[in-house]
Amino acid sequence: MQSAPTPEETALRGVLDRWKEAVDRHRPDDAAALFTEEAIFQGLHPYSVGRQGVAEYYASQPLDLAAAYRVVESRSLSPDLVLGYLAVDFSFSQRPTLSVGLSILLRRTDAGWLIDHYQVSLLPS
Repeated sequence: MQSAPTPEETALRGVLDRWKEAVDRHRPDDAAALFTEEAIFQGLHPYSVGRQGVAEYYASQPLDLAAAYRVVESRSLSPDLVLGYLAVDFSFSQRPTLSVGLSILLRRTDAGWLIDHYQVSLLPS
């Protein structure tokens, strides 16, 4: 029997399900809209600050990129901040799946929960 998701997991999944859809459909502007205007973004390329850098990062990704994630840990840092650590598999049609650790910080805004910090780490193989 699976336990009910925590409020933190619910917030994370609410944002990350939309992020996954944007990544899978190669919609960089939709992905960027899930971030705050001042978000710090660290994918596997040099970091950027703000939605424009997020959109450029996802626009540069292969069209066949797909994401699958699992929430590993989550914490409420305050009523308006949620920390999440996730295991993410980025799959491609022509190359091996890339497994990473993803730390994100969600901030509750007038527009709802948005990603304020995104940090990818390669996992040891």
